[in-house]
Amino acid sequence: MRLLSVVLLLLSVILVSGCGEKLTEETKAYISEIEKLRKEKDEEMKNSPGSPFSQDTAAHWAPLHYYDVNPEFVFNSTVTPYPSADTVTVMGTKGEERKYVRYGYVTLNFRNKEYKMNVYKGRSRSGEEYAALWFTDETTNKTTYGVGRYLDFELNPDPAHVYTIDFNKAYNPYCAYSARFSCAVPNKEDHLAFEITAGEKKFHD
Repeated sequence: MRLLSVVLLLLSVILVSGCGEKLTEETKAYISEIEKLRKEKDEEMKNSPGSPFSQDTAAHWAPLHYYDVNPEFVFNSTVTPYPSADTVTVMGTKGEERKYVRYGYVTLNFRNKEYKMNVYKGRSRSGEEYAALWFTDETTNKTTYGVGRYLDFELNPDPAHVYTIDFNKAYNPYCAYSARFSCAVPNKEDHLAFEITAGEKKFHD
């Protein structure tokens, strides 16, 4: 989604909340798109052989829980690389140490305050490099999963590339559904000090 589209979405939310006007067609289309993605994910989690519900007989399937779609939690930012891309230790939920490169960060401006979100680079078991965004926030261990949540992220070689960071797409790692899986635990510096009432909620009450 381009920057202009996101700005229009945010303006429509302000109009709706302030004036009681109906949602714009663009906002309706965006909400429908996110809801469609959620239905598709439910089907995948229910039926895919790689799903934690297929891998673990003790994990009982139920539809995933989400906040209502909220365009206020869509942001745009370039990536600012750190001068020194340090290798840092990130713990897994089973106590194992994992090594990632703390590559850079994106910035989020929420209600006139600026927040920083780290971008990590790691390697899969097959040796392929990938980028990662994970975080905790003021909903963590309350209405959202206690370990934290993730966002998919793909680095673009263009340093001026503008990324869309959409917390309506924030999801739980597999360890939220099954103890068989281990997942990266966000470090203290990956905490965002505001409530992100968007994306996936706790699976277990």
